[in-house]
Amino acid sequence: MITGGLKSKGWAALAAGVSLVFAAVVAPAASAVPEKLSSPDPNLTVTSVTLGRAAVAVSGLNTVAVPVTVAGGYKTTESGTVFLNVFLDRTGGTGPARYMVAALLGPASGTVQSGTWKGSLYVPSTANGTFKVTGVMEGTIIDGSDGSMTTPTPFAGPSVAVTGSHLPRIGVSIIPKVVPFGSAYKARVAITDSATGKAYGSRISVQITWDNLCVEHDGDRYLTNTAGIAERVYPAAAGDALNCVRLRGRAFDTAGLGWSVSRPGIVGATPSRTSVPVGTIVPVNGTVAGAPSTCAVVLQRLTGATAWRGVSQDVVRQSGRFTVLAQPPYVGNVIYRVYFPTCGRFQAGYSKSFVIRGS
Repeated sequence: MITGGLKSKGWAALAAGVSLVFAAVVAPAASAVPEKLSSPDPNLTVTSVTLGRAAVAVSGLNTVAVPVTVAGGYKTTESGTVFLNVFLDRTGGTGPARYMVAALLGPASGTVQSGTWKGSLYVPSTANGTFKVTGVMEGTIIDGSDGSMTTPTPFAGPSVAVTGSHLPRIGVSIIPKVVPFGSAYKARVAITDSATGKAYGSRISVQITWDNLCVEHDGDRYLTNTAGIAERVYPAAAGDALNCVRLRGRAFDTAGLGWSVSRPGIVGATPSRTSVPVGTIVPVNGTVAGAPSTCAVVLQRLTGATAWRGVSQDVVRQSGRFTVLAQPPYVGNVIYRVYFPTCGRFQAGYSKSFVIRGS
């Protein structure tokens, strides 16, 4: 059976919206491929799907092979072997894996137009729960990275109950905790046994990668030490993309974790005028580094010796720019600054203070 050519369906929703820098939770290993209109292959007919086992128990980093047989047919005029892939979706349980794939089932009997295909589903401990056959798809690329819009042909098949124990737990720390713009940084990944909190004592192949390699193809592979630790230095450009860790199975990720690095709040602000009659509205234009669009900014005025009072606010535009409005309330120098509150992965920050003189 060919195994090298299969592209994964995709993985985790990557803990949608995760902006944390330190993480010790396992992200769901569900498809991250964008949703598309259902387009089952019209050439594929599925008569039956059979699983060789109705229940399995899996521990740690092991997998258990479950025989899978598909009866059906595929209309084609092309030469070469037709492979089928069987998809199973979670219907119950608490494991982080949300789907499984029995990949590259090969012809076993009959003809391509009317025959059977056989192979195995390699069940990880992270499946822990019940999975039901929901569809079948032809091919060696199942993550859409070839541009195909084909989706699995729906088929309500049998279920398998998985008892998973000693599931792997993924922890990630980013060094430094807040990554400056334009700087490289390091990700330190730890794989431990969630039941004991200890390392498995073996070297584990992990993918520590970024951007499209988090959802398509295979990513950059690293090997942990026996303490379960692996490190990668990310280039500066990766700081504005999704970062991830993937634990790969035969055809799908058994676990994964995604994150975005924390960024400093760097604010610049300049008043359009520096001396105006009292009560005149003065636009103050500025930018926030990294363009955290829709995040709030607040114009503050110094009152007394140390107290700052919010007097105007705006949200950062997609360009990274904003405009707040000052209005000097008295004759003399009025001191202002712009405050950027913590927003998602962007830390709080202040512009330099500036003066608008009221006359």
